[in-house]
Amino acid sequence: MTSSLQFAYPWVLSLLAVVPLMAWWKGRYGRPVALRMPSTDDAINVGARSRSRVGGILLSLSLLALSLLITALARPRLVKGSTEVESSGIDIILTLDVSGSMEALDFTLNGKQANRLEVVKDVVGKFAISRPDDRLGMVAFAGRPYLAAPLTHDENWIVSRLRDVQIGQVEDGTAIGSAIASSVDHLGKSDAKSKIIILLTDGVNTSGSVNPLTAAEAAKALGIKIYTIGAGTNGEAPYPVRGFFGTQMQMVKVEIDEKTLTAIADSTGGKYFRATDTDSLEKIYAIINQLETTERKLNKYENFEELFFYFLSPALLLLLVEWIFRHTCFRRLP
Repeated sequence: MTSSLQFAYPWVLSLLAVVPLMAWWKGRYGRPVALRMPSTDDAINVGARSRSRVGGILLSLSLLALSLLITALARPRLVKGSTEVESSGIDIILTLDVSGSMEALDFTLNGKQANRLEVVKDVVGKFAISRPDDRLGMVAFAGRPYLAAPLTHDENWIVSRLRDVQIGQVEDGTAIGSAIASSVDHLGKSDAKSKIIILLTDGVNTSGSVNPLTAAEAAKALGIKIYTIGAGTNGEAPYPVRGFFGTQMQMVKVEIDEKTLTAIADSTGGKYFRATDTDSLEKIYAIINQLETTERKLNKYENFEELFFYFLSPALLLLLVEWIFRHTCFRRLP
């Protein structure tokens, strides 16, 4: 619930500009002169009184009353409202390969050479921030999958969990089928209208007990769409090899099972993409972001508390006081 002060006729407030003009006009010829004459005795001492000061009081009362009347005519009111957001959110599991091959240095980050995982974490983090109306979760996998983040509306928490994902946290390998099965399991109980898995890998299924296509069929049966992304340059990529004499760069063949990844995506109504550099990876997540839009419906509720009476009442009171003073103790000579 929020409250704010508004005016039904704000243009009326422009009349307030007349008030200082009236004060200037009156002051141009001197302030009105007033005499208090409750008796003839006071008339003898009239020279001792500040006539302009008394007249100025009457003018000030009139101008203040006029200002309050103008404000009342603008109809000030307190608007109390609330907004409800109905969102047909999407549940998304970000399934990321964290196997040893993700250390390949064939991508760039901020103009500098970087390994695939560093770049993927940066791009996926930006994607997560762009989906505030959806629930996101994350499954990381190498030789086996593990839940890095359950489904949540807190995209900032997803970004923080991304920073914690590292290569070597589980045994090495590439368990694509098991990763899909784990992601499906975490989406299985979701009642979202749309359920999506975005799977990124740079290799071929070499581990796990689940066939990738079998896992894709399970996803299809539950109405889960899978987008697949193959990450890695064409041909060979520089890879750090640690040995007795330290770390040396070695060119390693890039092998991605594009046929299987395409079949997984096609069978579930998704799409396969190939990211050969940082720019293409960013474009892929941008395309998915556009393909999977979230509908938002805003319901606004407002009620008004009229406040003009709080301006009208003192204005009338000031006019009454000014009239009484003008016709009694501050009565003017003809």
